[in-house]
Amino acid sequence: MHLDAVIFGGGAAGLWTLDRLCAGGHRAILLESNALGAGQTVASQGIIHGGLKYTLTGLLTRSAENIRDMPDLWRECLAGERVPNLSGTVVRSDSCYLWRTESLTGRVGMIGARMGLRVTPKMLAPGELPSVLQSCQGPVARLSEQVISPVSFLEKLRERNLPRLFKIDPESGLSLSVDDGGRVTQIGLTDSETGRTFECVPKSVILAAGNGNARLLSQVGKSATVMQRRPLHMVMAKGDLPEFNGHCVDGTVTRVTITSERIDEQTVVWQIGGQIAEDGVGLSEPDLIARARRELAAALPDLSQDGIEWATYRVDRAEGETPQNRRPDDIQVMADGNTLTCWPTKLALVPAMARRIAQLLPHPENSGSGESQQLPEWTRPEVAAPPWETCHWYSDRITRAA
Repeated sequence: MHLDAVIFGGGAAGLWTLDRLCAGGHRAILLESNALGAGQTVASQGIIHGGLKYTLTGLLTRSAENIRDMPDLWRECLAGERVPNLSGTVVRSDSCYLWRTESLTGRVGMIGARMGLRVTPKMLAPGELPSVLQSCQGPVARLSEQVISPVSFLEKLRERNLPRLFKIDPESGLSLSVDDGGRVTQIGLTDSETGRTFECVPKSVILAAGNGNARLLSQVGKSATVMQRRPLHMVMAKGDLPEFNGHCVDGTVTRVTITSERIDEQTVVWQIGGQIAEDGVGLSEPDLIARARRELAAALPDLSQDGIEWATYRVDRAEGETPQNRRPDDIQVMADGNTLTCWPTKLALVPAMARRIAQLLPHPENSGSGESQQLPEWTRPEVAAPPWETCHWYSDRITRAA
């Protein structure tokens, strides 16, 4: 079967790109070797950043400039006003708090407006503060940065594109034919559960598999050295916690970023990232949990840590190579032959990456809606479990002893 595009990788980048291409008339399918979102997407905190955290230096960085339009686009999709229609996705919060352990200083109230950002901070009166920030000594701001449930988001995109999603075994169920010019000419698939086979001739191949891009690049005869990994060691807390989302900043860095999701009537899970997750790469699990306790005591002195369970998880941020392994300023899309290799760098930038890919692809062979006629019955990938369902939890008593 001739296809306009075959996408490798069922995270946010691959799924949004698939949806975008099919809406534009491309005949496309997506291949996933694990579960949808496994790796970076399901491990993300779900914040749709608007760029303010990148302007803490007082300068309009390229990162802030590139991301500033994203919150409005996401809001329209989440409201069902734009393709892809993501209405029904669980929105954890419509905003995030921003505060410092000392004071925000006067500049933060106008920094977003001065930098031309769409998301600007609104300074809050004492009566508007959540209980967990009542003892905060300095000003507190609210940012219109939505926080979504990554699992719910993935489930929505899976539902929209199910006939085009193929679960594959990269060891025994995938073969790639590459010509002398480095173009992928044919892809052969075998369904490991049913034994059914499927062959396709892709006009374009899109590698959107995050860490998996390195292996895929090697399989199509291209160098994997164009990719870098920047690791994180995230912390989670679970118990009778408030639903709370925000950034505690210290100077020009985000000291901690907290997002939350309620998992039952009595239990809320916090994911804790920011600088602590960067520094935690070199720490053991017990040492990082102890560090997290201290950081939260400093950042949120009103928070009771009694009875809280703790856990950590590691995740690599896969990106295109940059000098000194720095954070990229924007989406990254590399073209070589008929292969596009891409990394969105941030969840919020996924729509921009899908738009760029759509611009780079040849026009579809037909002007239809990209419907999945003649695609075979196939085993479909499920959505990955969130990190709090797959990690080991430590009790309050054990972590205090550590």
